[in-house]
Amino acid sequence: MLKKEEITLQRAGPADAHDVSVMVGELLAEIENAIGAQVFNFDLGKTTARLEDFFKVEKYFVFIARVGGTDPVGFISLYESHSLYAGGAFGTIPELYVRPGHRAKALGLRLLSQARAFGASRNWTRLEVTTPPLPQFERTLQFYIREGFSISGGRKLKTAL
Repeated sequence: MLKKEEITLQRAGPADAHDVSVMVGELLAEIENAIGAQVFNFDLGKTTARLEDFFKVEKYFVFIARVGGTDPVGFISLYESHSLYAGGAFGTIPELYVRPGHRAKALGLRLLSQARAFGASRNWTRLEVTTPPLPQFERTLQFYIREGFSISGGRKLKTAL
């Protein structure tokens, strides 16, 4: 009889930056593969250093999922935003990733639940997330809708500074 894998969630810190950054690279590669274009300039060393800095100044919050307390299998990241339209402070989810071998096991739900609890503890008014408006990401969109998110209109735009 196989023993069920025990997956634990914990708030990540500087010591977890490398593991999280590796998964960020996997997420970005998966997105690029799905759309058939290189749109990110991922650098593992720079991403790890940036994340270590974010952790030190508490600008970015990450919850990491590990099997047996050691092997990273997923994460969710958050940052605090402020706006008048949202009634003050709210959370934004820039990344949610579960490694392919651990999908369809409700791990994404657990990570999202952790993010909701964290946001509530910080008195955020809401969580926001952006998914690409492409057919390749319809499943991602449906996941968030099932979990109570609603489409609020608009598209995410960016410009370099």
